[in-house]
Formats: sequence, structure tokens, C-alpha cells
Amino acid sequence: MIERSEQESSPSARKGVGDGGPVIAVTSGEPSGIGPDICLALARKPFPAHLVVIGDHELLQARARELGTSCDGLDIRHVPLRAPCAAGRLDPANAPYVLELLDVALSGCRSGEFAAMVTAPVHKGVINDAGIAFTGHTEYLAEKTGTPRVVMMLAGAGLRVALATTHLPLKDVAAAITPLELETTLRILHADLQAKFGFAQPRILVAGLNPHAGEGGHMGREEIEVISPVLEKLRAEGMDLVGPLPADTLFTRNVLAGSHAQLAMYHDQGLAVLKYAAFDEGINVTLGLPIIRTSVDHGTALDLAGSGRASPTSLFAAVDAAIDMAKRRAA
Repeated sequence: MIERSEQESSPSARKGVGDGGPVIAVTSGEPSGIGPDICLALARKPFPAHLVVIGDHELLQARARELGTSCDGLDIRHVPLRAPCAAGRLDPANAPYVLELLDVALSGCRSGEFAAMVTAPVHKGVINDAGIAFTGHTEYLAEKTGTPRVVMMLAGAGLRVALATTHLPLKDVAAAITPLELETTLRILHADLQAKFGFAQPRILVAGLNPHAGEGGHMGREEIEVISPVLEKLRAEGMDLVGPLPADTLFTRNVLAGSHAQLAMYHDQGLAVLKYAAFDEGINVTLGLPIIRTSVDHGTALDLAGSGRASPTSLFAAVDAAIDMAKRRAA
């Protein structure tokens, strides 16, 4: 285990990426994936913040050697691996390590040491293989902070696509879209568009669940019985909500004009469009948390780990977004 010096453990004394500005925690994610690779790339770009990369120091040094670079300029908060790690080779023994990275970042955000946390990708499957029930970052952070409801939103290429449901089988989606759940989702989305993104009166486009938004009830009645009544209730309170709209035309240029966010009813309805438009630069934002959390919008890409071909663009965008939100909160 690498011991931290007093300088390394003190945020005010650290020297590293982007000295000055808010202190942002960056978790390095699944150690056998591209998380360490893209975290190393943070040293190549100046940021108006102080970044603290959370991960195993020796792992990052070894990955840097594989990539022909170094850890110079990175401020690393050491968390030790549970088992040796090789690029591209998953090991369930390191699942507790991956979760400890999140716990360290979250603890720092809650204590005020960090102004925000940015997460590199984790591998859900290997964490579950270790016997730890894990659905994803979003659900994990919600449980750890005691937040009863959060909203997953991906952003990029001018889109901000939030989800009414997240990681559900398609056959379960309709039953999960209840009036209460939809209303709660829209309230969280509206509030964080104001607080975290700075839109005084956000305009939100809401997709229907069924093809052609139900075609007047001929292709499903969720739009009539669930979605429209919720939208009418919230419009009466002053929210600017448009819909329910057919999802196949919601994301066309003319319909999107003037909107600040889009709410899809299920995962692939919205994220297929977002990732087509902004795969390299898209980010994930968890709305509703008491902390600021952003993330890359891609997976661990085991086949790219250690190859030098992993793009850090999404991580850069996630860091930039976290900095903007942190500064807005502090203003």
C-alpha cells in the first residue's frame, strides 16, 4: 500500500491538474478497462479547477508505462487494488475496490472536500459476479445518499435527454410509468435544469410511450391516461412542458428548437439518439442528488484498455460540466 504524505492528503496543499477553482474528484473506474487510461489524459488539458484522481497509484503508474506516458501532473488519491490487475482482464476480486472509489469520492463531496464527483466507467457484470448487487452508478449513489428518487440524464450535441425509466426490460416499462413516478421525474428534471444548468424557465419536450404517441388511443392509452394528465397538472403550476410527442419526430431539428431538455420514456428511446449525435462527447448527469455527479456516457471498453486508442473526450466534457455546475452552486 502506498502511504499518502501530508501534502497529498490536504486539498489546499495539493499541486496537480488545473490548480485553482473548485476541487473535483474523478474516480478511475473499472481498473481493467479504459478508466485509468482516460484519467491519465487529464494531465494533457488545463482545467479551471483542481482535479483529484481516485485510484490505485501503482495501477495508474503501470498503465502510464503501457501507454508511453506518465502520471506527472496528476494528483492521485491512493486507494489500493484488492488483486493484481491487467488491462482487458476483469477480476471480481477488484469489485470492492471499484465501489470504494465511489465511496471515497462521495464522502468527500458530502464533507465539502470535493465540490463534485466525475466517474469513469465501471463494469456492472463483474461487480455482480463478485456477489454484490449493483445496477449502476445512478442507483448506487442514490442509495448511499438516501435519495428516494433520482433521474438519469445524458447530454451532448445540444441535447439533454432525461429518462422516465432507466435499466428495465422493455416489457416492464409501461407499468413503471405511473402518474406519481412521471410527476416526480419531471419535478426533479425541472428543478435541476434551474439549479445546476441555470435555465430560469426550462422548456422540456416529453415523449409519448407508444408509436405516434398512441395515435389517439389506437396504439396504447398511456399518453391519454397517464402522461397527458401529469403534464396538464404541472403546466398549471407554471412548468413549460410540450407533449406527449411522437418519439420518432421529437428529436428533429424544428421540434427541438428552443427546448432545454427532452424526457424519454425508456432507455433506448432517448439514448440511441443521444449517442448517435454525441457518442464521443456525451456525458451522464445524475439529477436529484444532493451532490454534483457527472460521468462519461460510455462503457469500460476492455478491448481498448492499455492500447492508447481510448478517447478521453467524454471524460473531458464530464469534468467541464461538473466544474460549471460547481461554480454555479458556489455563486
